[in-house]
Amino acid sequence: MEGRVVAAHGRQYVVELPDGVLLPCFPRGKRSDVACGDRVDIQRASDDQGVIEAIQPRTSLLYRSNVVRQKLIAANVDQIVIVVATEPGFSDELVTRALLAAESEEIEPLIVLNKCDLSERVPAARAQLAIFAGLGYRIVELSARDHAEDLRPELSGYTSVLVGQSGMGKSTLVNALVPDAGAATREISAALNSGKHTTTHATLYHLDAESELIDSPGLQEFGLGHLDRQDVEHAFREFRPYLGQCRFRDCHHDREPDCALTAAVAAGRIDPRRFTVYHRIVGTQRTD
Repeated sequence: MEGRVVAAHGRQYVVELPDGVLLPCFPRGKRSDVACGDRVDIQRASDDQGVIEAIQPRTSLLYRSNVVRQKLIAANVDQIVIVVATEPGFSDELVTRALLAAESEEIEPLIVLNKCDLSERVPAARAQLAIFAGLGYRIVELSARDHAEDLRPELSGYTSVLVGQSGMGKSTLVNALVPDAGAATREISAALNSGKHTTTHATLYHLDAESELIDSPGLQEFGLGHLDRQDVEHAFREFRPYLGQCRFRDCHHDREPDCALTAAVAAGRIDPRRFTVYHRIVGTQRTD
């Protein structure tokens, strides 16, 4: 029997069956590599519980990791929506890391600047995002409290995953876009035997017949330990025209002579702030 994972919390999952029934499921064995959004093969263990036997091939997998462990965020998504806000402040580097994770999986990125009703704070937030706008990343400005519908056209036809730091207004956005989100969350929490708030586990909502939205727990870090140095280089989209043009094939883009990337930075074609973040990421992958 096939189904779709619509909620993931630890080793507990809720699988939506083709007839719309929600079935609590557990993975077979001790290790679990199941993510919200996965299409899975399951077997009923009882009337109200199933066992996940296999994960069907994925089109994408978004996750973060460090040297100790990895945290799956969502599977089979084709758009990542990175939510930031005019307040509280947000981390440029966390946005960068989420973008790199998306680029490495060829997931379409979108940045949402929320809480734009706080008009006096918009210019500073806009300036903070200018570096991403300059690279061609799409940015939508809105107030989830009043104008969440402005985002709907950007979600149409996609399976999107919302990511962001706590306090950015993701839950307000979900509740505005999915009118029955509260009821759906209660049903999923009941299936998980959990009274916890939706942001403690990833949850998939159906926006319409062709569009889905996965809400993920708030992040305070986004480790990229699963990417090697070459992966990280390629994920910086502005680096790509220069890759392979250094004198040395294994150039670390640091102090080596005739490095195409350092030359591009010196010529103003690559923002030095992004180059600094690149070195910080590749320099801390073993410990981040």
